[in-house]
Amino acid sequence: MVVQKSARRLYLLHHDKVLEAYDIGLGFSPAGDKKIEGDGKTPEGMYFIDRRNPNSNFHLSVGISYPNPVDRAEAADLGKSPGGDIFIHGRPWKNRKGGRDWTAGCIAVTNREMEDIYAMVRDGTPITIRP
Repeated sequence: MVVQKSARRLYLLHHDKVLEAYDIGLGFSPAGDKKIEGDGKTPEGMYFIDRRNPNSNFHLSVGISYPNPVDRAEAADLGKSPGGDIFIHGRPWKNRKGGRDWTAGCIAVTNREMEDIYAMVRDGTPITIRP
């Protein structure tokens, strides 16, 4: 998986071939890398899908392994928590009119797209999030 934050696109890949591409929403403060809890930014870097939630408040969700050791060290240098619970998820009814970038740092797609992602992506899948 590759996320291009500036293009607001998520790509599902098989080797170098794009299988699917989705428009995405990001954190409410989308420019820049997530550094600390509550900054509203979506992280940038190399992670992997590390969990699944079929009972998510956001339709379905798959977890991203943020924070990694580099993220933890950067936040510690600032004397802050890096935060966590970064997911790719759907859009609940209550956020249906929330604009494009409305999450606390997660990556949002439509509920139908999330069903496809949930079915296709396995735990351990690498995800690169680029500016």
